[in-house]
Amino acid sequence: MGSRMLEPRFASLRVDPQKNRPLHKQLCDRIKQAIASGSLPPGTQLPSSRSLASQLFISRATVELAYGILASEGLVIRRGAAGTRVGSCPLGQTPRQSPRLPRPLLPGLASEAAQAPRLFQMGLPALDAFPRKLWSRLAASHARSLSFSKMVYQGASGYPPLRQAIANRLTISRGISCSETQVFITAGFLGALTLIGRTLLAAGDKMWVEDPGFPPARHALELAGVDLVPVPVDGDGIDVSAGIALAPAARLALVTPAAQFPLGIALSADRWSQLVSWATAAKAWIVNDDYDGDFSQSDRSLPVLKHHDRAERALHVGSFSNLLFPGLRLGYLVAPISLIGEFESASALWPTQQSLLDQMVVSDFITQGHLGRHLARMRRLYSERKLTLVEALKNVLGDSIHVAETGSTHLVLHLPADTDDVALANRARALGLAINALSPMGLRTRTGPGLLLGFTNVPADIAQEATQRLKRALFTSDVRRPPHGHASPSNRIATPIASPYPT
Repeated sequence: MGSRMLEPRFASLRVDPQKNRPLHKQLCDRIKQAIASGSLPPGTQLPSSRSLASQLFISRATVELAYGILASEGLVIRRGAAGTRVGSCPLGQTPRQSPRLPRPLLPGLASEAAQAPRLFQMGLPALDAFPRKLWSRLAASHARSLSFSKMVYQGASGYPPLRQAIANRLTISRGISCSETQVFITAGFLGALTLIGRTLLAAGDKMWVEDPGFPPARHALELAGVDLVPVPVDGDGIDVSAGIALAPAARLALVTPAAQFPLGIALSADRWSQLVSWATAAKAWIVNDDYDGDFSQSDRSLPVLKHHDRAERALHVGSFSNLLFPGLRLGYLVAPISLIGEFESASALWPTQQSLLDQMVVSDFITQGHLGRHLARMRRLYSERKLTLVEALKNVLGDSIHVAETGSTHLVLHLPADTDDVALANRARALGLAINALSPMGLRTRTGPGLLLGFTNVPADIAQEATQRLKRALFTSDVRRPPHGHASPSNRIATPIASPYPT
């Protein structure tokens, strides 16, 4: 089949619809051959997917699929609106491959496999206070009235009423002015991060991540072949000057402005301004992970989020895991207007959203006012549980352990410098407590030993008993950090505290 005004250097990219081989694979073959022969040298700008599809008389989705495969192999680099270029992998060398196996997730996080909720587990809301009967009634109503129109393929960007409800809520609660078209429904926070990586990043791109930070996010980015640049965090949030010194041309920065994980620090307005200025100059993007944003106790996090981003370099990511329950695995991404088309294409090729029924229920939960009332109750409950647990920790542990209250939904227990916090966390888990060590959260930054305790799922009436169990894990044997390796946890296993939740 002929071409329409196809440039001579791209003439070899013609495909034949009469062949048995799929068109996107034919196009991949042609581009690989052109790269190998030198007719498409490193740095060559390829036609846009729309332009090449028109010239070859094939669909744009076919070109997008071919470009996506080539990008995953490191042969081309996708720069969003800046276009697609041939990568710099030397001829004859194998392109950089993404890691095949993920690292184990840290124990005690809500992203673990299904199990009964455990005390002190982070990222787990107060499931005992969730309105399950109301939720079941909304779900049953939609299930009974399921129409044929809801049984066919839905829009790749998500259920429109839910997208509109999220846009309205962000405008009111976060001061983020956005429309339904900018909202993309995803499979939780990691689903949104995956969508961003596939749309804006290529293997080998540099990306700032907070140090210390959220390990599952780092693992997901490493799987995409991204070159992570750990940027230290101080009392004002991510150190932008340090990030510029380490990687001024990074493509993206991942930050938690409302409540930094794991330190609970809110990003200051000055740091936010520095971050936007850097992103604008470097043509980079900022991903705002709204971790614990609805429960942040900092009085400076909301003004930062409301700060106007004239250059539109920020993407906002949220999740319903902390607001409702993690089993939903439902989140969202708010993209700048300039990237709507890119994310629409990526969503169509790599669907990341969850079931339509769940989306419809969440939409009703928001628009009927249930979410607002639920959050108000949770804020009061979490304040009570935090105060009760802090008091119990101080009474039981005394002055031997420093309890740091963060602006987030967890506490940090800072331990003596020679303590092996990993061994302590393992021993606490053997006693039925879902506790994480602080030190593994850092890459280059040395946080010192500590323990992270979620308080949202610790009812006030068992806080004292849970703290006594924690004391047993802390003080039953030597927990000093040995010169080599970790101390072995004690073999003394106690009967776990009965879970406050029905199984």
